[in-house]
Amino acid sequence: MKKVLGIILGGGAGTRLYPLTKLRAKPAVPLAGKYRLIDIPVSNCINSEITKIYVLTQFNSASLNRHLTRTYNFPGFTEGFVEVLAAQQTPESPSWFQGTADAVRKYIWLMKEWDIDEYLILSGDHLYRMDYSKFVDYHRETNADITLSVVPIDEKRASSFGLMKIDDHGKVMYFSEKPKGDALKEMQVDTSVLGLSPEEAKKTPYIASMGIYIFKKEVLERLLEQNPEQTDFGKEIIPGAKEDYNLQAYLFKGYWEDIGTVESFYDANLALTQQPNPSFSFYDETAPIYTRSRHLPPTKLLDSQVTESIIGEGCIIKKCRIHHSVLGVRSRIEADCTIEDTLVMGADFFEPFAERKSGLQDSGVPIGIGTGSTIRRAIVDKNARIGHKVLILNKDRVEESNKEELGFYIRSGIVVILKNAVIPDNTVI
Repeated sequence: MKKVLGIILGGGAGTRLYPLTKLRAKPAVPLAGKYRLIDIPVSNCINSEITKIYVLTQFNSASLNRHLTRTYNFPGFTEGFVEVLAAQQTPESPSWFQGTADAVRKYIWLMKEWDIDEYLILSGDHLYRMDYSKFVDYHRETNADITLSVVPIDEKRASSFGLMKIDDHGKVMYFSEKPKGDALKEMQVDTSVLGLSPEEAKKTPYIASMGIYIFKKEVLERLLEQNPEQTDFGKEIIPGAKEDYNLQAYLFKGYWEDIGTVESFYDANLALTQQPNPSFSFYDETAPIYTRSRHLPPTKLLDSQVTESIIGEGCIIKKCRIHHSVLGVRSRIEADCTIEDTLVMGADFFEPFAERKSGLQDSGVPIGIGTGSTIRRAIVDKNARIGHKVLILNKDRVEESNKEELGFYIRSGIVVILKNAVIPDNTVI
């Protein structure tokens, strides 16, 4: 795997994940109480012995840069690195990144310097565990110019993805980007050619691209240089290459979730609390997910009832009830609170005890969730200050709302409390 260079695409402005991406890049969004989305592809690379990794970013990349710098430091006697390449303007290229392919094109001069055979292109906002070495081996065995990792998918979700048709040997013959109606029906295939059973093939008659690609080094460089007007891999570069190059599909059989919207992000986090077998598990010693080591104290629970939940380190939880929720690092939950079906991201720092007691904050509301508050079906972003006897219930069943001036949004019926927001005592949402 020393001959493979990993390239993780940090994504655009993250409009579908807004307001979680208001102050951070999409791959920097917190996950599962202590991780960030970027930890997933980086950990997959390290576990697959791919240790030369570039992360391409453009929007709100400060917290992402800080996280990667603090987390991934390889010993000096190896070639390994995880390096952020932010969008920049040069005399030859005065514009920002115009798409996934354009982002790689603008830095291909740097990547060419490495003695490698393949480029592995990854996305920074997916939740899955994958051994890329098997993916690379398949690419080499089939002598493919480009290999796409694919998943079989059902009709309900198919129209949200780039779909493809393949022949009996796994060669990609036809593409369609997010088809609808009759165009969607035309993309049905017998997915048993990928090795699925007849029953599985009937349930999932479509082949969707995961947005994970391997290119031969010279093939990617040629495609980017010969087609300067093409800015996106999934929509332009790869469909345009199918006539002249050997494109292969590699079946991925594990759990994979595209965390592109607030709803999918919320669902993926809460699914981690399932017992005994969550869809995705962080409890795999053979392929751990790495993140920044914070050296936090253990969580303290005082006379509380906690069921089906995940709780990060450094939390203080007093006399409350927590059910089917995820609490991030340094969360503070005061007495008589009820938290259900909720993701609390925690805090970036411990607030001094004297400040909490004296109300020295500008808002007079300490970080965390105040006494007597009830929160259901919500996401509480980092450093939020929620006062006493606050009710966050979306009692009117609103699907979409923008109340940024009041410190919250509603997305797909989920209340999202903004990072650093202050929700005063006795507020009802």
